[in-house]
Amino acid sequence: MISIGILDLQGDVSEHFEAIDKALKKLKIESDVLRVKNVSDLPKCDGLIISGGESTVIGKLMDKTEMKLAIIKQDIPIMGTCAGLVLLATETDYEQPLLGLIDMKVKRNGFGRQKASFEEEIEIFGSKFEGVFIRAPYVEELKDGVILAKLRGKIVALASGKHVATAFHPELTDDTRIHEYFIKEVLKCVE
Repeated sequence: MISIGILDLQGDVSEHFEAIDKALKKLKIESDVLRVKNVSDLPKCDGLIISGGESTVIGKLMDKTEMKLAIIKQDIPIMGTCAGLVLLATETDYEQPLLGLIDMKVKRNGFGRQKASFEEEIEIFGSKFEGVFIRAPYVEELKDGVILAKLRGKIVALASGKHVATAFHPELTDDTRIHEYFIKEVLKCVE
């Protein structure tokens, strides 16, 4: 049995709960899914999801609660979506707290502001996926990792070591393949 935490400082946490629960059932894997609100919740987790939201706010809250250092020290697989992708980066186009766990440079709001949000089909894992892009970032430069998907020539999904990140919101679709991919990464790390 594994435990997957969802960072619950700000963002679309409940949607990830539903998506990870569906993915676990599909894979027939038993797991606890936990809300990670403070540092004491983190050691219970074999993997962590950092959802979309305001990356600057989440980053500042991670600093304030000492969650940032705890996440780095725990060294577990992390899935970051939208703001989570930004937070995993080593560099972005805005001065803000970052975890620096994936060697990449990210352009925040790369596809435009809130009113420019859109849905567009992308190709990932060899088939189509409905990408939900809300004030979405993109990766300008990936120094260590594998590109999983691009949109309009820009990197929007990647894997780096045990981490996975998307510029879009897979938790807002019924397609659980990206969550399943992350679960498999977590399983590799606990075996």
